Order: sequence, then structure tokens, then C-alpha cells
Amino acid sequence: WEQIRTTIALANVPVKIMGMHTGVSVGPDGATHQALEDIAIMRVLPNMTVIAPVDALEAEKAVLAAVKVKGPVYIRMGREAVPVVTTPRTPFAIGKAEIYHPGTDVTIIACGALVYEALMVAKNLRTKGIHVEVVNNHTIKPADRRTIIHSAKKTGAIVTAEEHQITGGMGAAVAELLSEALPVPIQRIGVGDTFGESGKPSELMKKYHLAAADITKAVYTVLRRKR
Repeated sequence: WEQIRTTIALANVPVKIMGMHTGVSVGPDGATHQALEDIAIMRVLPNMTVIAPVDALEAEKAVLAAVKVKGPVYIRMGREAVPVVTTPRTPFAIGKAEIYHPGTDVTIIACGALVYEALMVAKNLRTKGIHVEVVNNHTIKPADRRTIIHSAKKTGAIVTAEEHQITGGMGAAVAELLSEALPVPIQRIGVGDTFGESGKPSELMKKYHLAAADITKAVYTVLRRKR
């Protein structure tokens, strides 16, 4: 990190960094191979762009877009295969979050693999009369202030979801933004103040409360606070 800070970010040179084995879904490799702090330590660096693609197709778009950025870029990648939720025609632009599922009751702002989990939550809650907006916040820095604030204003309640430490992560960035621009009830889904461990990816997602069921609970929590 010291080398990245001093020789890349400080110099503002166009180096592109691919961060692999991020999140708990690395699975059996355990804590030594599970990067849960990378968003926090990268987004704090001046000049650094931070991206967390949702799937393989978006990862390809992110790489092609990153090449055109004059400064440094960090792209966060996992190891486990994840469902593909985008198509070759799905829009992607650095700094522009995308609404994947419109809603009016609550917004789930997610990045990486948890966008899929958020979409499953939205689909399930729709049958219960709860209309969830899902935002793919692939670019954590620079944040898409306009989309985030507009969605918060529309729904009045926010859940963030990421496969990263709650402290300093994407959800923290959203909370920082909205605390000044438009305070609304926020519930953050992420890893608590702990390291990962070995296990099957699906088991670890449940253990660290990152699965669709956990996001659903968070939705109900912010809806109660909203009222």
C-alpha cells in the first residue's frame, strides 16, 4: 500500500491495479487470501478511482474504461464465479451508478457480487407489496452523487450491501455522502470488525450476514425507521 500511495497515487500516474481474491467468497483459502479492507484503503487515496464490477461482462467494460482514465484506477475482483446480471448492451461509465430495478419504498445500493443478492431481494419483496429500488454502485470513487441522492429522495430509506468491511467501505462512502446532502435512515450490510475464515462461499455469505435473507432483514429495519 505504501508503494501504491507514494509512487502511484501521489504521482498521479496512469497505473491500473487489479485487486483479486476480494470478499469472503474466496472460500477455502481463508483470511490470508480474503481482501475485506481494500475499498477502504484505496478510496482514501487522492487521485485513485475505485471500481467494483458486478460480473464478468461489467469487469471487461471496467478495464476498457479504466485504460482511458489519466490517473490511477483500482478494480476490485473476486475469485468465485458469480451470476451474470448484465448484457453487452448494459450501460457502463465510470462514476455513473445504474438503476437495475426501479422502486419507491426503499433503495438497496450494492456493488460487486451483492448486486445479484439485492436483485433477488427486490424480486421477492415485490410479491409482498414492497417496491425496492436496486442501484449498482460499481464506481465507489468518484461517487455518483446525483443518482444516489435522487434515489434516496425518492424512497426515503437506504440499505447498502457489499462483500467488504462495513468500516470504510462502499456503504460508508454512501453514508458520508447522504449525512451531509440528504439524511435518511441507512442500514449497512457488510463484514463486521473481523477477518474472514475458510469455508464454502455460500456458507461464509451466511455466516457474515451478506446473503439475500440478511439484506431483506435490513430492508425491514430501515422501513420501520422510515415510518
